[in-house]
Amino acid sequence: MLLIILIGHMLAQLTLTIPNMQHDVIIVGAGHNGLTAAAYLAKAGKKVLMLERRDVVGGCAVTEEVDPRLAPGCRVSTASYIASMLRPTIIRDLKLASYGLKMVACDPGVQAAFDDNDVAAWWSEEDRMRVELQRIAPHDIGQFFAVERELKRLAAYLQPFFLEPPPDLHARGLRKAGELWKNWRRFRGISGDDIGGLIRFLTGSLGEFLDQRFASEKLKRLILANSLYGKHGGPYQPGTAMGLLFHLLSGGDKEQQAWQGHVIGGMGAITEALRRACEDLGVEIRTGATVRKINVANGATFGVTLASGETVDARIVVSNADPKRTFQTLLEPGELEDDFLRDINNIRMNGPAGKVNFVLSEEPRVLGMPDDRTKSQRSLFTLIPTLREAESNYNASQLGKLPDRLWVDCVLASNADDTLAPEGRHMLTCFVQYLPYEPAGESWDNLRDTLGDRVTELIGQFAPNMPASIIARRVYTPLDLEQTFGITEGNIFHGDISLEQMFFMRPLPRWAQYRAPVDGLWLCGAGTHPGGGVTGAPGHNAAKAILRG
Repeated sequence: MLLIILIGHMLAQLTLTIPNMQHDVIIVGAGHNGLTAAAYLAKAGKKVLMLERRDVVGGCAVTEEVDPRLAPGCRVSTASYIASMLRPTIIRDLKLASYGLKMVACDPGVQAAFDDNDVAAWWSEEDRMRVELQRIAPHDIGQFFAVERELKRLAAYLQPFFLEPPPDLHARGLRKAGELWKNWRRFRGISGDDIGGLIRFLTGSLGEFLDQRFASEKLKRLILANSLYGKHGGPYQPGTAMGLLFHLLSGGDKEQQAWQGHVIGGMGAITEALRRACEDLGVEIRTGATVRKINVANGATFGVTLASGETVDARIVVSNADPKRTFQTLLEPGELEDDFLRDINNIRMNGPAGKVNFVLSEEPRVLGMPDDRTKSQRSLFTLIPTLREAESNYNASQLGKLPDRLWVDCVLASNADDTLAPEGRHMLTCFVQYLPYEPAGESWDNLRDTLGDRVTELIGQFAPNMPASIIARRVYTPLDLEQTFGITEGNIFHGDISLEQMFFMRPLPRWAQYRAPVDGLWLCGAGTHPGGGVTGAPGHNAAKAILRG
């Protein structure tokens, strides 16, 4: 009897120490992956709380005014700027079209302006592309379409892996058998040539691949323009051919390979649709709520502490932050093993890119732009260096130098979407690489305007009317991207997209299943499989993994 009384007393005491948790799940960061994870968890009946440090949801997928003082009402996609691989499954599952999401295809998907006042386009329609190739690369026409068919076929093998966890190399027993069966089914029909092709594209050099197959420099530069966005490595470095495959994965609501689109209302319209879906599913979203730390006791999380000092309890915490920020900043020292922290520290970040956003009084008149291009078809133009220049520029950036010839991808978003600015105003957003994360002997605070001036000057060489039409400008260096959006070292992918940091290696080999080495703590951001881009796939996959337990 005494033993029963003692046990009862202990249970009563234990019950008193367990907080009355109002939420099942806390998600740290309301970027698009966090919103996606929240929606799927809420659909499954979980009570979800999202905590976002900024005053707006969306992470890097936001639409904001460039300068409210100089150009009120003139909005642009601040960071991410083109929709390409947003998973059609997520669009359908969460009914995002019913919440206002509308995307229109970019066609041409790529358009390059050259120093000889020529403009070349990459069209989705084969007949139109043949006409373009006849003009710029007559000897490469057959080879171009043969390579495109091969790339699309190989990309289709990778497609199914995007909406499921990567292979679990450490599975045991029946789970191991299940992993083997699943991957055998994926590749059971693959030929030896396709296996060789996949290995070549995942490990090889983009520059060497293009040099070996094409004679036309303009064609090679046109392909380069769509293959290395935001990635470490010049085109002649191993692993850079991977971009050829990833940009041929499907996107849009019709699952079209190589699809790219303008989002009406800017990229923030994606996250606004996700926010509305989340709220209709019962997700509570708090903005202006900075998480200072994830609370852990006895190897398990029990919630978070905000910068205000408020604590919020939940048995599951999901971090939409990158792995370095999650494990090095949001957890107390001593909660993780030294070896694990060392491996996290070695994840390659050093964001190599920035953004420059403009409000203009007139549309840039690009020299050589064909007269028959419609307004929407004039919305894209990339100022692309040669392959050798791109290689030299990357090497210079790794020495902390601002390259002589910047690589600038320009999107005149208002040409495709007149909701972004009032009549007489034009919105130009520019993605810039390769940039050093840490300039040698300088600070980005001193170089920010220099970068903006260099981008303006370069665009002016191809569109001479542009510099004089500037009403407002906002420059985001890699450091600004880090400080504004909370992405470590300004890396837009939460870690470099390279083979050693992809699939079952992302973020680390033993921790690629979204689970962290703290009970109840999970990751759902781009630092997990399948990586960066506005795909929603990491958030989807993390939610499914959490629900499986």
